[in-house]
Amino acid sequence: MVDYLQSEHCLSQRSACKTVNISRSSYRYEPDSERDRLVIEALQQLAEREPTYGFGLMFDTLRREGKPWNHKRVYRLYKMLKLNFRRKGKKRLPNRYPQPLVVPETFNQSWSMDFMSDALMTGRRFRTFNVLDDFNRQVLAIEIDLNLPAPRVIRVLDRIVVEHGYPEKIRLDNGPEFVSIALADWAEEHGVLLDFIEPGKPTQNSFIERFNRTYRTEVLDLYLFSSLHEVKEITDRWMIKYNENRPHQSLGKLTPVEYRLKHEPENSSIGWH
Repeated sequence: MVDYLQSEHCLSQRSACKTVNISRSSYRYEPDSERDRLVIEALQQLAEREPTYGFGLMFDTLRREGKPWNHKRVYRLYKMLKLNFRRKGKKRLPNRYPQPLVVPETFNQSWSMDFMSDALMTGRRFRTFNVLDDFNRQVLAIEIDLNLPAPRVIRVLDRIVVEHGYPEKIRLDNGPEFVSIALADWAEEHGVLLDFIEPGKPTQNSFIERFNRTYRTEVLDLYLFSSLHEVKEITDRWMIKYNENRPHQSLGKLTPVEYRLKHEPENSSIGWH
């Protein structure tokens, strides 16, 4: 409009800008394409590397990599590149009587564990057994196999305990592997409380349910697996990234490892990885 008024009506730039009610500085503004190019390249590389990340996680990751760019500027280019991560899902009705899930005050105060399932390219089903420390959302184990009976669950827990020590309690659902006598005996022997959620109330185990969604989005739904070995290899690499490199909003944008180091007692004798 300013160009039109100047060329067709012979107005000065000042008068034309005043007529269309914009400042002369806005009219003269030209974006710094070189600076934007660096942001665009960084966003595209991150989106290629982590296709499931939304804007918040992408911005936090860029900041952790030492990029100083402004939040608004990164978001403008993020929108321009159409990198919006669209989530599909049914609209949920609000809980009329919400019960807040208590966050533990230290590690090993409360663990959560759950099973998931998926399939190989051949159609053969496999299961995963996931264990999480509720305090810092650290993945303690993801065991993968075609079948995971109660004795296998106990072996996984014994392996975790060697590195992290025993928890005060474990929150879990009423799956057949979890209600077994063998697991109950293991818990009683080591003074661990088994905290079963109510049937049909997965929100009572929200920490592991939220983790399961992330694991499914970033691993199980992202790849076509030809073998169990491939599932285990990809999962092991992802666990390291999740624990050591992926910032969490609920942890003040720290990784689980950083959050634990920040709160771990100086004289703690428990080793962990």
